[in-house]
Amino acid sequence: MDAYCPPDTPLDILHQDHELLVVNKPSGLLSVPGRGEHLADCLISRIQAVFPEALLVHRLDRDTSGVMVFAMTPHAQRHLGLQFEKRQVKKVYIARVYGEVEGGEGTVDLPLIVDWPNRPRQHVDHENGKPAVTDWKVAKRGDNETRMRLFPQTGRSHQLRVHMLELGHPILGDPFYATGPALDAPRLMLHAESLRLRHPDGGRGMTFKAKCPF
Repeated sequence: MDAYCPPDTPLDILHQDHELLVVNKPSGLLSVPGRGEHLADCLISRIQAVFPEALLVHRLDRDTSGVMVFAMTPHAQRHLGLQFEKRQVKKVYIARVYGEVEGGEGTVDLPLIVDWPNRPRQHVDHENGKPAVTDWKVAKRGDNETRMRLFPQTGRSHQLRVHMLELGHPILGDPFYATGPALDAPRLMLHAESLRLRHPDGGRGMTFKAKCPF
């Protein structure tokens, strides 16, 4: 992996109330600190510098951008955590993948497990892997790439990245799974476009969106 040079961008707050903080995470910034002082700069530490009470609920990969929700109270953290655990949170991602995908939509249902000698890479393992399911739809094709919307039903590490690779169409700019010309992109072309959840105070359904930067 290349050296860690997180973007020096101000917090992009999409929504804030007494229970929730929703932000648009930039690509290239860790969600939580990595091991070692050089990996200390991350989204949660930047947020806690402004909102000391903010608590982690879920995470996005370093190179993925988009909607991320934080809890502002322990109650909200438990409430949201259960929604993620029970797969009640609806997530939509945009990806640009290498090559032209056949068909208009489909589902990848392949169990994943960490590839220990090569961690944090993940790989498909039908015996020991945890269930991982991704629905996909083609948005547009052209110039040896396809723009897709991805709807993960589970939240495994690197799920969308491995599932697209297994389709034969790695996500453009993916430092772990793309090779050759598929690597020729300024960043990982994966963005968490929207997140739908129930508000911890009253249970009202809310959808948060972050415009795709690519």
